[in-house]
Amino acid sequence: MKRRDLLAAFGGMAVWPLAANAQQPRQVIGFLHQGSLPQPAWTAAFRKGLVEAGLSDGLTIPIEDRAADGQYDRLPALAADLVNRQVSIIAADFLPAALAAKAATERIPIVFLIGSDPIGSGLVSSVNRPTGNVTGVAFMFTRLGAKNLELLRELVPNASSIAALINPSNPNSGPQLKDLQAAASTLGINIETVGASNDEEIESVFTSLPQRGISALLVTADGFLISRRDRLVALAASEKILTIYPMRQYADAGGLMSYGANLPAGFHECGIYVGKVLKGAKPADLPVLQPSTYEFVINLKTAKTLGLELPAKLIALADEVIE
Repeated sequence: MKRRDLLAAFGGMAVWPLAANAQQPRQVIGFLHQGSLPQPAWTAAFRKGLVEAGLSDGLTIPIEDRAADGQYDRLPALAADLVNRQVSIIAADFLPAALAAKAATERIPIVFLIGSDPIGSGLVSSVNRPTGNVTGVAFMFTRLGAKNLELLRELVPNASSIAALINPSNPNSGPQLKDLQAAASTLGINIETVGASNDEEIESVFTSLPQRGISALLVTADGFLISRRDRLVALAASEKILTIYPMRQYADAGGLMSYGANLPAGFHECGIYVGKVLKGAKPADLPVLQPSTYEFVINLKTAKTLGLELPAKLIALADEVIE
């Protein structure tokens, strides 16, 4: 072979891998939401997690969002759409979205952010060694009902009945209600369940509570209810219903009290796991994360608006008091 031909051959060999790499499609994250689109701060926390996991393009990597806006029957079609678009990975919040994603694919990695028991809900068979293509972050909100009920009881010690607001279309509602009923039995409180899975039912619930002589309410964790946070807080204030919520975003919006995990921190941890998987980690090698601490927040400004004198013991228990 002539020297010129030999150099051309080697030149072609050197260029080919570069051309092949240039043609590789860019990674795309599919994000399936059971409620509305997440707040910008939550998305920023998620992207920060991507960067911390080592993705240099974590702040700009494309995210294909699909939101069911509380209409959980839409989730299978939305999950199928992400699969058909061949996204690199699917992130899912919360349980209904995670279950829909798992049912849609056994091939694409899935990282969930849920409030329930990941084993009991059927997402994974083990927390420490999840199998298949699924792992994520579990807030375990379904196990916090007892603590929420205790805190609300401190505020209204003489209440014989307390209402619990659930979304009956959420698979979490059964475990959450069971947890609350067990705690209520121990405390000698009657729990009255009220359900809402759309805006009209939310309005109806808050109108009916004063008519039934109920002045204390516990809101359970649910993606649709979170997306209606501002309306829930406004109705509780207008009807003077003393309410405890499952996360601080409600208290920040004017809700009286909240107890639960930090949601932005959960999105951040979810982002870290998504980033690790995109960098080559297998979901089965990433144990399901659980929060080590929860936060109790009181909105003192709201208490004053309602004319409440909060017990000193309750204020002392708070991790933060909003004034």
